[in-house]
Amino acid sequence: MDDEFNVAPRCMKKTRQASLGRTGPVPARWRRDVGRVLISERQIARRVRELSAEIQRDFAGRETVVVSLLSGTVMFLADLMRLLTLPLRLDFIGVSSYGPGTTSGELVFTKELRLDVKGRDVLLVDDILDTGRTMTKVLAKLRALKPRRIKVCVLLDKAARRVEPVQADYAGFEIPDYFVVGYGMDFGERYRNLPFIGVLKDEVSGKPG
Repeated sequence: MDDEFNVAPRCMKKTRQASLGRTGPVPARWRRDVGRVLISERQIARRVRELSAEIQRDFAGRETVVVSLLSGTVMFLADLMRLLTLPLRLDFIGVSSYGPGTTSGELVFTKELRLDVKGRDVLLVDDILDTGRTMTKVLAKLRALKPRRIKVCVLLDKAARRVEPVQADYAGFEIPDYFVVGYGMDFGERYRNLPFIGVLKDEVSGKPG
């Protein structure tokens, strides 16, 4: 069975195993670096609409603070927020795995929250949940600020790479352990502007085949 049939829309309340179907070829201008289209622009749009409906229902009647992790969420965040009619406030938090005086892999916060989330409903948005290390650290930081509740929304879930016991309340797609780019996600600050989610070729990413 082709890998494309193993990428399923996913949410915590119900995991759907339906096939995404065929996604089409990689546009010519990207073929040198991108091996395949994993999730098409159309499939992303449909799933974001579904996620927005779930969030709208669960947060109905309450002002929500959306906290987005920088920077891979930019396209997902914009598309998701446009579909929400809830009263919203928006803030950003930055986390990096490197920085002055840090060792490789050490997580440091590069941007702190500006808004007060105490007693408020928080929707934490990220592009991809893989090992869970970053999400675990961000959740601990947010919980210390005493919000009323926190829900986590991610576009992609790489459950196979999880090393921390953390899950998303809303997840767009569960994907295999591919190096993915596009729709805001990058490799060396490139490929964020791809309108689809693609699999980077091993010779480009340096990942063993």
